[in-house]
Amino acid sequence: MQALLIIDMQKEMQHRIDSGRDHVDPQAPARIAALAAAFRAQGRPIIHVRHRDEDPASPFHPLAPGYPAMPCAQDRDGEPVFLKRTSSAFASTDLQAHLHARGITDLVVTGAVAGFCVNSTVRAGADLGFRMTVVRDAVLGFDLPSDRLSARTVFDVTMALLAADFVEIVDAASILSA
Repeated sequence: MQALLIIDMQKEMQHRIDSGRDHVDPQAPARIAALAAAFRAQGRPIIHVRHRDEDPASPFHPLAPGYPAMPCAQDRDGEPVFLKRTSSAFASTDLQAHLHARGITDLVVTGAVAGFCVNSTVRAGADLGFRMTVVRDAVLGFDLPSDRLSARTVFDVTMALLAADFVEIVDAASILSA
């Protein structure tokens, strides 16, 4: 069985975009919303992952304005929400057990951030035997200003490394038309 996995689409991502931070892909939230609507219409599972940090100074602290889900990633109708404290959604949650208990073997991955939590989660999922598909144009990527790496460079290298050995990379249109 296949499920949609939405990673870390929290308001902090929108705050980064609104602040002018170099990023890829500004249409990702709309594509995530479209994918979620399609999965819901077909009765297929959607799983949400959010980052939670207990440090009060963190934008992912539960009381921080960046913590809530973006509108495109609001959970509905009992869709599970896993709160992680690590980069990988598998390392600090019971996501793996949840997937196995429901017979979910394939994950369609969207969300943020390409070079970090999406990357870590996808690699861990592949290592655990899940079939991982990344929806390239439904993933946000940001720059690494301290290393003077553009968002496009980080994103393209991340996708290329994932495609080389871990996952299938597709566009939202191919999932929506399937």
